[in-house]
Amino acid sequence: MSGKQAAAGTAQHRRPAREALLEAASRRFYADGVTGTGIDTITSEAGVAKKSLYNNFASKADLVTAYLHARHEEWLSLYRARLAGADNAVDRVLAVFDAYSDHANMAYEHGFRGCGLLNAAAELPAGSPGRKLVREHKEEVEALLSGHVSELLPGSPERAAVTARQLAFLLEGSMARAGLEGNDSCLQEARRMATELLGSL
Repeated sequence: MSGKQAAAGTAQHRRPAREALLEAASRRFYADGVTGTGIDTITSEAGVAKKSLYNNFASKADLVTAYLHARHEEWLSLYRARLAGADNAVDRVLAVFDAYSDHANMAYEHGFRGCGLLNAAAELPAGSPGRKLVREHKEEVEALLSGHVSELLPGSPERAAVTARQLAFLLEGSMARAGLEGNDSCLQEARRMATELLGSL
């Protein structure tokens, strides 16, 4: 094999710098926080030069935005997987809760620390694009709940919206507690409460 062929083979197996940087940032932002993670830490963990970061992201803020987008898509993939096995409207509502539990049970370097999106938002200044992204994610989760609850309450859109908001608050409150406790027990309890609430409709 020639030197050029060997180099080409190595390049094919090497991850693109953007992907490596985003994966490293995701690990470090979740484990150590956005503010507590410097550019040097990210580039070192990604195994790329600092120049590569600025070739792929305009700034650290741009990298944080990409991280938040990635977390949103990660949660959506968990939700869609759960939704695929849901046979009725109640199961579809509970699929949202189950996706949060799946998130809690993923492998994390320093254990589960709660919602990565909310953790990041808590560190970002009011009015920042990142906080807007997190708000949009939470609004989308509530909209998903509302859509599923509407199947249980046809012809009662206002009641469905109120119930979805109750479920969203139950979900977010339990997620906050789960992050403090480092496991999904609060999320499982919230799921049971949600089941009782749905059964009373």
